[in-house]
Amino acid sequence: MPEEPTGYTRVLAVREFRAVFVAHALSLLGVVVSEIALTVLVYGLTGSPLLSALTFALGMLPYLVGGTLLSGIADRCPPRRVLVLCDVLCAGCALLMALPATPVYGLLALRCAIALVSPVFNGTRMATLTDILGDGDLFVLGRSLLRIVSQSSLLVGFGLGGVLLTVVPPRGALVITVGTFAASALLLRFGTERRPARGGGDTGQALMRHSLSGVRQVFGNRRVRALTLLFWVPPMFMVAPEVLSAPYADQIGIGVAGVGLLMCALPVGTIAGELYAGSALSAATRSRIVLPLAALTLVPLVGYALAPGLVPALALLALAGAGSAYTLGLDRWFVDAVPEELRGRAMTVLTAGQMTVQGIGMSLAGLAAEFLAVSTVVAGAGLLGALCCLLLVVEVRRTGGHAAPRERTPELRDRADQHMTGG
Repeated sequence: MPEEPTGYTRVLAVREFRAVFVAHALSLLGVVVSEIALTVLVYGLTGSPLLSALTFALGMLPYLVGGTLLSGIADRCPPRRVLVLCDVLCAGCALLMALPATPVYGLLALRCAIALVSPVFNGTRMATLTDILGDGDLFVLGRSLLRIVSQSSLLVGFGLGGVLLTVVPPRGALVITVGTFAASALLLRFGTERRPARGGGDTGQALMRHSLSGVRQVFGNRRVRALTLLFWVPPMFMVAPEVLSAPYADQIGIGVAGVGLLMCALPVGTIAGELYAGSALSAATRSRIVLPLAALTLVPLVGYALAPGLVPALALLALAGAGSAYTLGLDRWFVDAVPEELRGRAMTVLTAGQMTVQGIGMSLAGLAAEFLAVSTVVAGAGLLGALCCLLLVVEVRRTGGHAAPRERTPELRDRADQHMTGG
């Protein structure tokens, strides 16, 4: 008799999830390639470092708008339709970018459009995972695998994109992006099941009003608000050492090669922590370590106060990244706390906020580094962030504490078994 799949292999045994997983990797590849190609293209057309940098900023700024004003789409429309249409829209935008006649302002507007629909896509996909995997441990592991792919893209994506641009021109690279988005759309269309709208379709409210109503419900619920902020706060402060890698390398005199190592350390630690927690720890253990890890994950950054050399700094960053494994248990708590009819909007707001706060964190860290030593800024971010996390941990305890993982109903167990066997 064949052995039952365990750990991450349990998730990959689900046919629908495999389609979502590959589609995620393809669309992420498309985003990374488009960011690099656009940056090079805009700089080549204008010679302006500001406009070149703006192509990256426009990948974050519209998240707040899309995540608040358009989040209702995730609950009032069939999820597969939303996912496929978002990929098709992104493919269309990339195709227009690839046209030689598209001017610089058109390139920036199209980049902004892709970023506008991204939170809707990400929130809908996250909510759809609960339909595919149930709202138990399989969902947690599925979310973890998608995060690992995202972190891995930071390690290899930009390098591969740079190599690609030595072979094809920027607009040619954007044609490849069209292909990755189109392939993702096809996988989601034919690899996932058709399901009705989570919120029952048209609610009678205008889309923006429905979306804003969801935002109010998310932040009006004390526990959901606390859990949401616990997702947002650590990344907001964690970006400080990444965005300041180049000036820190200059401060301690390690040269350009050290910049790449400093930027890789956090993702490496995050991937290692997620893989260990997802494969070696039980659901109950992951739940127990949420609050201690959340309170401590930023503490290693305080070690920057000593202006450590390259090797100690890498160790501190990897340790801080590993602490992000608290999100596996937090994912489960969040799903348990959010009513099903609100999940699409809640998860869209969650993903949009994560991008937005990281943009804010990058800006504040850069501003602070204009007046203070980089080591002081990173250490200060670690200390202030740890204090904020500690307050949130206290609030989460007050609103429910260590929420035990909910037992899956027989119906959910039967559904997962059917998916694993392709039924």
